[in-house]
Amino acid sequence: MPHQRKIIHIDMDAFFASVEQRDQPDYHGKPLIVGGKPNSRGVVAACSYEARQFGIHSAMPSSQAYRLCPQAIFVPPRFEAYREVSEQIRTIFWQYASEVEPLSLDEAYLDVSYTAEYDGSATRIAQAIKRDILAETQLIASAGISYNKFLAKIASDMDKPDGLYLIKPEQGVDFVATLAIGKFHGIGPATEAKMNKLGIKTGLDLRQWAKEDLVDKFGKSGHYYFDISRGIDHRPVRSQRIRKSLGKETTFSEDSLSVNALITILESLAEHVVESLKKYQLTGKTLTLKVKYSNFEQVTRSQTVEEDLDLTAIKTLLPILLERTNAGQQAIRLVGVTVSGFEQKEVEKINPQLDLGLNEAIQ
Repeated sequence: MPHQRKIIHIDMDAFFASVEQRDQPDYHGKPLIVGGKPNSRGVVAACSYEARQFGIHSAMPSSQAYRLCPQAIFVPPRFEAYREVSEQIRTIFWQYASEVEPLSLDEAYLDVSYTAEYDGSATRIAQAIKRDILAETQLIASAGISYNKFLAKIASDMDKPDGLYLIKPEQGVDFVATLAIGKFHGIGPATEAKMNKLGIKTGLDLRQWAKEDLVDKFGKSGHYYFDISRGIDHRPVRSQRIRKSLGKETTFSEDSLSVNALITILESLAEHVVESLKKYQLTGKTLTLKVKYSNFEQVTRSQTVEEDLDLTAIKTLLPILLERTNAGQQAIRLVGVTVSGFEQKEVEKINPQLDLGLNEAIQ
């Protein structure tokens, strides 16, 4: 019988906001918003649990957050401080796990299947990690423990903040059956809405569907949905990841209607992307343009070519892709340029950075 996997998902609680509250005791216990100023075009990057009680959440416009909670404290993000804490946390992870797969600065999967400490008890290992994080950083983490990544990720969300939740192998199928589709990691709002229209509201509903029907309705993701509805997820915890795309975006301080201005900005972003491609020794054949309109509706337009994309080819394609949007007719607040379809699959040690556009997006 194969060795039973033991996977822990660690998720720091209100990470950015908690770092700010730790470093500035006056903020402790108060609604705190990390992100743009309330009178700016910025967004909420993170918020404390006290702020969440007012309905505030990340990616919400700062102006809306201010209307919901005028007494909230707004502070700009300090990414260097968050990265420093993230490095401390990862050092702790490696003391317990054979594989660590960070998803962002504040969360990661850990494979502790072969960890000998605490008699190999994944629950006791998770408790020790939480204790070490608190002692080292004065911050609180939540932990989810299970036999695969899908269930461990969901488990870490079950008991927040300061959570510790275990889903045993014999509990997996029943646990998924009662879970609302919207709680499934990997099923976003659009897919949730589509599933709801098909009468799929819970894991049990999803399990009634044949694999070929799910693939017919949802493409390749249908295979994944079929498995997770049965508590099955074979994905390994990987300390290395293949980079699939590379991009840069920016949010404007004022909406733009000028096509010429947009092209100038897009060409500048493209230059950054091409520099990064050279740095990582990558070449790609697919160019994707991202546009977010002033009403926050977002669209992407892509073009794949036979030859590797260079700066000249990208600058030629950008106006063509822009023509396939409502640029010039509808005000635009964000644009982005991404290259993907890499021929040379470079494997890099994971060092997740925040979205390249985030610094601009939360001015």
